[in-house]
Amino acid sequence: QVQLVESGGGLVQAGGSLRLSCAASGTIFSINDMSWYRQAPGKQRELVAVVTSVGSTNHADSVKGRFTISRDSAKNTVYMQMNSLQPEETAVYYCNAHIMHTLAYGYTHWGQGTQVPVSS
Repeated sequence: QVQLVESGGGLVQAGGSLRLSCAASGTIFSINDMSWYRQAPGKQRELVAVVTSVGSTNHADSVKGRFTISRDSAKNTVYMQMNSLQPEETAVYYCNAHIMHTLAYGYTHWGQGTQVPVSS
């Protein structure tokens, strides 16, 4: 069994910063991609950033230069530093990880989501 537990969300003022964390636990052989998504009210869930097992990253154009995804493989944890947050980025932020439970069997898992309200 695997759980992804997110932390670090909360109210932040426009222009402020926040750092999200997501720790995976359970039966883990290895973890492939880890990523962050967000879903704003009334909108589709969108991919924000991805980090691979070897540390390569990709960020959505809308957050490049402001958000930084990273991971600590020893802790099975993915982070996202978010700077210069704007009210339109108010959303529920979800972590996602493709976790191998054995050498040949893996699942994509989702965290429960963490609220990030950005006030004006």
